Amino acid sequence: MSEQAGDRQAIIDLAVAYGRIVDRGDFGELRDLFTADATAELGGSGQTGIDEICGRLSSALDRFVSWEHHLDDHEVVVDGDVATARCSVVATHVRPAGESPPVYTVEGTYEDRLAHTAAGWRITHRSLVVTRRD
Repeated sequence: MSEQAGDRQAIIDLAVAYGRIVDRGDFGELRDLFTADATAELGGSGQTGIDEICGRLSSALDRFVSWEHHLDDHEVVVDGDVATARCSVVATHVRPAGESPPVYTVEGTYEDRLAHTAAGWRITHRSLVVTRRD
């Protein structure tokens, strides 16, 4: 495997790990995927720093009983020690009993900027671009 192909796969693996970590609700583990000073736009106002990113995800998902993120269609462009990536996301959220509708779905893309650090590839900025909610 070429170095660039290895970098591309490592970046895709990072996106997959993000979905798995968020679905488990282990938001602190996101520290292994982002730089400490990362920024994000995950709904509402932007987040600066990994603590705000983790806090935003925790508070946004806290109101649901369960959730699941499916990521697909990964596109990665590597340029030395920086990269951009995007992937489609379908996130299904189950509301508490009695709330309507019982399932809330978000579709869109994650658009990332990344840097190659001593610890490997890390996300420096993540945007969630929503194309559909229901």
